[in-house]
Amino acid sequence: MKTKFFLTLAAALLALTAFSYGQAGTDVKKAADDTGKATDTAAKKTAHVAKKAAVKTGDTTEAAAKKTGKTTEKAADKTGVATEKAADKTGDATKTAAKDTGKGVKKGVKAVGHEVKKPAEKPADKPADKPKDETK
Repeated sequence: MKTKFFLTLAAALLALTAFSYGQAGTDVKKAADDTGKATDTAAKKTAHVAKKAAVKTGDTTEAAAKKTGKTTEKAADKTGVATEKAADKTGDATKTAAKDTGKGVKKGVKAVGHEVKKPAEKPADKPADKPKDETK
């Protein structure tokens, strides 16, 4: 009878162990499901935050690009004005230099011209001009 009792007890312990393992399996499955749901929720929140950050980054980049464009345009305008002023000054200086050069050339020509205007000596062997025959 002792044997039957021990066999019954062993069977009961075996059944209890199997039930315990079954319950543990259910608990593990439930924990895994909970972890999966928590991970999914966290991923969605992370994606939402990342999307907001991307939008803010895009807005900031756009604003910076607009400011850069305006600054570049102002610099180009200033450069154009400075170039125009420099061209005007160069033109004025060139005009003045041309006038000064012209005056110098004119004085030089006058000085040379005075030498040319002096009466030259006529050679003695030069024949006198004959009157033209108008009857022909």
